[in-house]
Amino acid sequence: MVCLFLSQAKDSDDDEEVVHVDRDHFMDEFFEQVEEIRGCIEKLSEDVEQVKKQHSAILAAPNPDEKTKQELEDLTADIKKTANKVRSKLKAIEQSIEQEEGLNRSSADLRIRKTQSSYRTIKMDSQMTKQALNEIETRHTEIIKLENSIRELHDMFVDMAMLVESQVQHRKLHLSPQQK
Repeated sequence: MVCLFLSQAKDSDDDEEVVHVDRDHFMDEFFEQVEEIRGCIEKLSEDVEQVKKQHSAILAAPNPDEKTKQELEDLTADIKKTANKVRSKLKAIEQSIEQEEGLNRSSADLRIRKTQSSYRTIKMDSQMTKQALNEIETRHTEIIKLENSIRELHDMFVDMAMLVESQVQHRKLHLSPQQK
């Protein structure tokens, strides 16, 4: 039997409540699923970091090679595959929770499973949202850099046009009437 300690804040003093949970096959299987999902989420985090690096490399290179682009596409496909795997595992857990509610299992076990399942779902959504936000921020930064480069290029062309114009004016003034 495993004891879980739950802290409850009542006014200014803290009390601890002990909940006894039977570690039967039901909970062992659940915790195994949770660990598997946790591993998948960690893999997602690592893959997202790799995508950031690949994306930065592609945006930084004037002509990114096809190998890098293919690696980025493979990583993206792997992320989608892992995310779908996690999503299906979370749905399976939710369905088993609903079935257990129908069988009236121990309410503490169900509350634990519901809470952990909700947490995993939220964490998964959070990871996906963070990934999307990071990609958007990276693109925004790169667009700003591109905009600044275009402005600098425009300024250079304006300067060149003014230099050419001044040289033409200078040549017209200094040319003898016979050279005209």
